[in-house]
Amino acid sequence: MLVYVVEDDPGISEIECYSLKSNNYKVKPLFTAEELRKAIKDKIPDLIVLDIMLPDDDGISVVEKLRKNEKMKKIPIIFVSAKSSEIEKVKGFDAGADDYLTKPFGIMEFNSRIKALARRAGIEDCDNNKKKEYLSAGNIFIDEGKREVYCNKELIVLTYKEFELLKYLIINRGIVLSRDKIMENVWGFDFQGESRTVDMHIKTLRAKLGKEKEIIKTVRNVGYKII
Repeated sequence: MLVYVVEDDPGISEIECYSLKSNNYKVKPLFTAEELRKAIKDKIPDLIVLDIMLPDDDGISVVEKLRKNEKMKKIPIIFVSAKSSEIEKVKGFDAGADDYLTKPFGIMEFNSRIKALARRAGIEDCDNNKKKEYLSAGNIFIDEGKREVYCNKELIVLTYKEFELLKYLIINRGIVLSRDKIMENVWGFDFQGESRTVDMHIKTLRAKLGKEKEIIKTVRNVGYKII
């Protein structure tokens, strides 16, 4: 499945593209409405992730124009915007968008929205369905299908929570994750443990990663991130 990511903020674009690539989607980053128009002439995408506030045009106007094109009428489009008011969302949907995600957003929600759009449109990539989901960072490789983790090509044994913690960190690679955020997404909303639980699991995870442990960085007074 080919996804065009139209976002003028390089940092956000990189996060979105990395997330999509991690899920085996083909991605083309674009930074202006004009770049999108040129790209569409070359190849019609399967889905578009579109920022509303672009430097050369308004995202609402872009979608309205795209929907007038017979070939673009049914292409799923999701707005990702800092505009969070109800009226802005209504404008987005009225223009022809299929979904609307407000910034700042969580990577897991972003992934879920993309997958839901693909399912509804019936355009999930056949290759995606055949492939198992793989994640990697440095010399660390995760086979989600088998729930196996390899470090420098050697299989390492992780507990269930260590596996989920490592996977969550890699999915959000480059993003500083607070202890509360990690607790919420790895242990669940109802988990009543202390943030020390996260620190202990990071400690045991680093020990098992050996020389690759340096990939997990501690951000003082905040949490952790994978570089």
